[in-house]
This record gives sequence, C-alpha cells and structure tokens, in this order.
Amino acid sequence: MSIINSQIKPFASKAFHNGQFIDVTDQTLLGKWSVVFFYPADFTFVCPTELGDLADLYPEFQKLGVEIYSVSTDTHFTHKAWHDTSDTIKKIQYPMLADPTHLISRNFGVLIEEAGLADRGTFVIDPEGKIQIVEINAGGVGRDAAELLRKVKAAQYVAAHPGEVCPAKWQEGDATLAPSLDLVGKI
Repeated sequence: MSIINSQIKPFASKAFHNGQFIDVTDQTLLGKWSVVFFYPADFTFVCPTELGDLADLYPEFQKLGVEIYSVSTDTHFTHKAWHDTSDTIKKIQYPMLADPTHLISRNFGVLIEEAGLADRGTFVIDPEGKIQIVEINAGGVGRDAAELLRKVKAAQYVAAHPGEVCPAKWQEGDATLAPSLDLVGKI
C-alpha cells in the first residue's frame, strides 16, 4: 500500500538543535512543509556527506518555509557528540532527531529490523501532515540535496496550483502541464 498522501503517524523525539536538546513530535511538523531525512547512523561515512549537503542548502529550504528533520536511531546525546567533533556536522542548523526506540523509523517504514538502523529514507510532508514525496536509497547510495530542493518546489507548486502538474526535470519558472483530453498522446 502506498504511503503517498497518508497522514504521518504519532511520534515524540528528543532532538539536538542549535546547541540545545528539544522535543519534536508529529504535531511539530503540522502547519508547514517538512522534510524528514532518515540516515543509518552517526559517525559513519556516507551519512555526513548527505547531512552536510543538506546543511549547505538549508537556507534555501527555509526560504520556502520548509523545515528539515534528520533522523537516525542514535540518541540525542550521540547527535551532540557528533556535532561537537565533526566539522561537517557542525554546519547543521536543522533539528537532528533521536530514534533509539525505532518508533519513528518503523512509522515511516524504513527500519532495518535486524540491524536496528534506518534506511536512507526521504519524506516530504505537506502542512497538513500528509506525505507527498518518498525516496528510499540503498545504504551505499547518497542523496542529492539540490534534487530534493527541486522536488520540494515542484510539490509546493502543484499544491498551490490545482489542475497543474510538473513534468520531468521541471525547475521553478518552467512551464507546467494542465492535463486534458487535448494533451493525450501529444507529449
């Protein structure tokens, strides 16, 4: 069963954010666009490259009213220790959620049960708390924050313009499509 357009499930987490430990719940995500970005573990190899890439583009996401939430099955204490010791992770200004109970990872269907780690799952959630985009990569395949940003812009455009859709490789300002009988077989 597809989770596209499904409501996020309840969760509560401690997070490390801007030098503080904060509480984040499913309710925190409501009212704005959100990206929930799962990764396997702190102090690893591909993960810091992805999180650093997101940190570099975080101001662009914020301009769109989007909050980023990274999530691993590590604790909030581990997130702080990683933040304090890695130059790449020090750049992060978005909340780093802890999921040591694996509830959030299970809720989003990305928990690797036998390893106790999360797959590389990316979820774009609209202001109503409904999942609009899902991407899950194999552990050795890193994600691209610029492509994620493009997808978020497309999702926001489609949400704001009912009856229009964004074609492949759509960029902000490009033409969209209005599906109709006249377009059938002409694209």
